[in-house]
Amino acid sequence: MRLISINVLKKGMVIGRTIWNEAGLPLIQRNVVVTEPIMHRLKQLGIQYVYIEDEISKGIEIEETVPLSVRKKSVKQITESFNQLKGLSNKSAALVLDKKSKEIGQLVDNLLTSILSSNEILTVLTDTLIYDEYIYQHSFQVSIYSLAIAKELGYSRNDLKTIGIGALLHDVGKMLIPSEILFKQSRLTDEEFEIMKQHTKTGFDILRNIHTISLLVAHCAFQHHERIDGSGYPRGLVDSEIHPYAKIIAVADVFDAVTTNRVYRNKMLPSQGIAIIEEGRGTIFDERVVDAFKKSVVHYPNGTILLLSDGRRGIVVEQNPKNAALPFLRIFEENHERINNTYVIHLADEPNVKIEKVESEYIEYVE
Repeated sequence: MRLISINVLKKGMVIGRTIWNEAGLPLIQRNVVVTEPIMHRLKQLGIQYVYIEDEISKGIEIEETVPLSVRKKSVKQITESFNQLKGLSNKSAALVLDKKSKEIGQLVDNLLTSILSSNEILTVLTDTLIYDEYIYQHSFQVSIYSLAIAKELGYSRNDLKTIGIGALLHDVGKMLIPSEILFKQSRLTDEEFEIMKQHTKTGFDILRNIHTISLLVAHCAFQHHERIDGSGYPRGLVDSEIHPYAKIIAVADVFDAVTTNRVYRNKMLPSQGIAIIEEGRGTIFDERVVDAFKKSVVHYPNGTILLLSDGRRGIVVEQNPKNAALPFLRIFEENHERINNTYVIHLADEPNVKIEKVESEYIEYVE
């Protein structure tokens, strides 16, 4: 299967990966032939990229690091827990989460099992599930990215669990933000953004009163929008004043935000999101965290078509665990002409060849 932009999806193409709705039910099944109504529905849902099956991508499979069953169960748990907090006081919200702390810990343990048992680079496919409310999927994915970064940095299992819980609950304060602001279907005004920023302090106040989880979890909520140059909020902390866990979650939070569809902004591809993080390395994001992040997250998912500097085109068939930015490619085109005998190259073995761009709108050559 290969990843293509919805802009070039056509009738007759075959869906390569099932798309699920917020209830965990299949919206569009794998192997379904694309029709006009399906194209219209996908655009309606704001889907930007889909996986299709074709000759170029024959035999290429994509597996998420965290199994789909774990993802669906986790997001359901997050949704149910967070929804119970709406309209409550900080104290009442803390009591609700205190009762849920064992369940939350088990959820993170399940994610840890998936991540620690895999030697592969982290793969997360956000366009295979559709959620009406962004915050729940975001909390889940920030936890996955944070755990992958922390694993690369060498944290112990106990530390990893604390980081995972901190990441899962980093936005819990948002559930006490007025719904008309939290779920607004357009950009926030300056006044609304100031209210939204209060979620860091609110989250801290809720979590620090839960005695069944570490106080460090509360600091993750409080500091995940702080930046090492002092430009963040709520306190404008600088490098050494920010807890290392919060530095990890800051990177994970921004990466997921830019690589996930929003009503007011289209999602970026992973490589574009990584470039955004790299731009902030050493200025707003901790250097060690950024370096660990780049090693632990897939830059070009399997099934992505890349144009190379020497004019060849290839499709990613396998990841390189030693260098996430240099995957294995199946070359299928040279000098804008399809070749009969495709072959696989390892970009790490061709230092003079660079990736020019991701070609999600590539149209397959037809004789």
